[in-house]
Amino acid sequence: MLNIPSQSFPAPGSQQRVAPSGQSGRNKVALKPGHSLMDWIRFSKSGKDLTGLRGRLIEVTQEELQKHNTRDDCWTCIRGMVYNVTPYMDYHPGGEAELMKAAGIDGTELFDQVHRWVNYESMLKECLVGRMATKVTTLNSYSMTSLLCAVCCLCRYDWFQTDVTVHLVLYAKRKIQISIRKQAKVKWTRLGQPLEFHNTFLRKKDRALYYRDCVLVSKTQVNHNTHVFRLQFPRGTVMHVPVGKHVYLKALVQDTEVVRPYTPVDQNLEAASLRSSQESDLYLMIKVYPDGVFTPHLNSLCIGDCIPISGPEGTFNLRPLRDVTYLYLIAAGTGFTPMTRLIQLALQDIDTIRKTKLLFLNRRKEDILWRCELDELAANTDRFQVEYVVSDPCESWTGRTGRVDESMLKDFLNGPDGSKRYVCVCGPDAFTELTIGCVI
Repeated sequence: MLNIPSQSFPAPGSQQRVAPSGQSGRNKVALKPGHSLMDWIRFSKSGKDLTGLRGRLIEVTQEELQKHNTRDDCWTCIRGMVYNVTPYMDYHPGGEAELMKAAGIDGTELFDQVHRWVNYESMLKECLVGRMATKVTTLNSYSMTSLLCAVCCLCRYDWFQTDVTVHLVLYAKRKIQISIRKQAKVKWTRLGQPLEFHNTFLRKKDRALYYRDCVLVSKTQVNHNTHVFRLQFPRGTVMHVPVGKHVYLKALVQDTEVVRPYTPVDQNLEAASLRSSQESDLYLMIKVYPDGVFTPHLNSLCIGDCIPISGPEGTFNLRPLRDVTYLYLIAAGTGFTPMTRLIQLALQDIDTIRKTKLLFLNRRKEDILWRCELDELAANTDRFQVEYVVSDPCESWTGRTGRVDESMLKDFLNGPDGSKRYVCVCGPDAFTELTIGCVI
């Protein structure tokens, strides 16, 4: 039985998907020349009036928001703030159609489904129209109890030096704003004690990502354009990133916050069995694109410099692997990075997997990542097999050539009758979609 998981690896909407330089992993359209992320940053900093309000901020009613729902006049609301996204239409990697889904309405839920990790406040700062007008809502007894609990929790914390505004989302999606004014604008001398399990009213998926400043400890070259960056968490922090999950890195590029997802690897293919439980340094294998937005900045960091890194994110689930006997991994380029820890997991921790096979596609021979380690691993265990494919071979190349197609996959995915097989695919969007289409 061949199992192609409905939660593709990574998931179709995941920002863990690998993509060309300067792009994220969601569905994209071909942008016009001069409309890259860097072009948008330059355009938004040009001083032009992108809101049409000449610098004024206004309070926007629901009725007013609904009026601005066309391609040439498009407003949307994200977390109570209204933006005129009309100037951003031609710069949006997901295309005009994706932005228009949120035209004239509250687009928070749509936004979170695709890219909750993006700092829209920084990206759309010059497009800010104003705040949504709040409506007075009559509270029932349950809602009032929740409101009082929120105020009590804040008072217990004693954290704030200045006035505090609290946004509380109650049942039936009623939103309430509470302003707490301090009599004396000084910092409290002690911290209150929070009630157990009552430190937040937000579900994890609704919370903003939490970043820690990590120190670049070393940078090891893998090939001509790819390095392994070793990053150290703050003292006292031990963080484990589960297999199949990713983290986000962020940096200021031309005064605009840029965020990118990366999947951790181990120091090498043998490191998982040797790693101490107390070691939590993060290893990221990253290809540096000379014309990219984020990777040139990352590559310019010196040893000892800091970069903010989020906690683990992602929806990939290892549970289906429990009953698998043959695991097939199909990777293109840096889509190989999520596969490294899957290989280690299958060989070291899941005895029921009899065979793990990797089909690794690249443009040229010198693009192949960790080839020596993969060859050594295949030579040392009959439970692992790797096959390389290059689309632009040199004269000395004797391996397989070409691009992924149905014939290549049929040959690769062979296995004993009755075996339970599982396929993981990672690479550029077009590659991933073509591969899944051929296999299914």
